[in-house]
Amino acid sequence: MRKTKPKKRIILPDPKFNDPFVTRFVNNMMFSGKKSIAYDIFYEAMDIVDEKMKKEEKASLDIFKEALDNVTPQVEVKSRRVGGATFQVPMEVRADRKQAISMKNLIQFARKRPGKSMGEKLAAETIAAYNNEGGAFKRKEDMHRMAESNKAFAHFRF
Repeated sequence: MRKTKPKKRIILPDPKFNDPFVTRFVNNMMFSGKKSIAYDIFYEAMDIVDEKMKKEEKASLDIFKEALDNVTPQVEVKSRRVGGATFQVPMEVRADRKQAISMKNLIQFARKRPGKSMGEKLAAETIAAYNNEGGAFKRKEDMHRMAESNKAFAHFRF
């Protein structure tokens, strides 16, 4: 690559929790530049998580972060062409990509869930991920299983 890498943009913290991590999640969830609506959905989901997980004695943001950690993949497979054959080569995931994958999976499976509002769906998926279940957690497990079954091709790493 000839050009220099673009500088990382500084993400400002969100107004309620004062956490840039939340802003990044909201940016991923946002449609058509409607950030205030995305914030409303996220805060509604955190209120629902607070209600449903009262016995847990943790803040909703801590539950959310632990849920994201539970759906964060450590390894993934990438296609690599060697001598006419295509191999699925397991590779470790970079730290920033881990975050992006986990956030996008959580949002994607929350959108697929049955429910009234997106806030309720996101809250349900967050609680499921916190308890090591749900669609996003299953996706992570599938990624790990693929990498494990293809570890014989790990020497093709580039």
